Amino acid sequence: MIEAEPFNFPYDGNLNAENTALIVIDLQRDFLSPDGYFARKGYDPARLRQVLPNVDRLVAACREVGICIVYTRQGYRADMADMTPYERWRRKRAGMENTDVFLRESQGFELVPELDVRPEDVIVDKTCNGSFTYTDLDHVLRAKGITHLLFTGCTTDVCVHTSLREACDRNFQCLTVTDGCASGDAYAHDAALHMVTVEDGVFGTVADTQAVLAGLRRLKEQSA
Repeated sequence: MIEAEPFNFPYDGNLNAENTALIVIDLQRDFLSPDGYFARKGYDPARLRQVLPNVDRLVAACREVGICIVYTRQGYRADMADMTPYERWRRKRAGMENTDVFLRESQGFELVPELDVRPEDVIVDKTCNGSFTYTDLDHVLRAKGITHLLFTGCTTDVCVHTSLREACDRNFQCLTVTDGCASGDAYAHDAALHMVTVEDGVFGTVADTQAVLAGLRRLKEQSA
């Protein structure tokens, strides 16, 4: 098990690599680079970049025990055919109407080079905050027999939390890594993590990187 709050993960004590996936949400250049979308909106991408070493450690540890790695990327078709009028309005309001921000053909759409992305990993492209909406993520996870999810990425209060809520409604068992995800707003990050734990874990559990790594080490030792 992984020591977590408000209860250890998973609740039944059966941590199994074969039915677990590490979800890495939207660690893309447009969020983490100094000239990307996030910076243009006035946020400091350094807050997001701080989680990269932890995510890297988690990816490596998950690989060692055979846990599936899933990366998501948020963005739109180059022709913007999948962008709603509201999304176009928000884009124009932010002064990004004539830019390639969040377009899938742009460099900003790509995952940051610090991540260890390998051919066997799953990459899910999405247009919404939630990773399950209009994607094949649910189908992929169920095809692989995955029932337990570890959440990391950005931003804690938007795409991570929306994806987490979607996963919980689909009956996945979920753990959010507190220092493996980040937001441009510290208050929003803390509030999002607090919301996971209310009502005795309505959206699952939370644990820091060290606790998750310790649990994965125990899992590796048991399977040796």
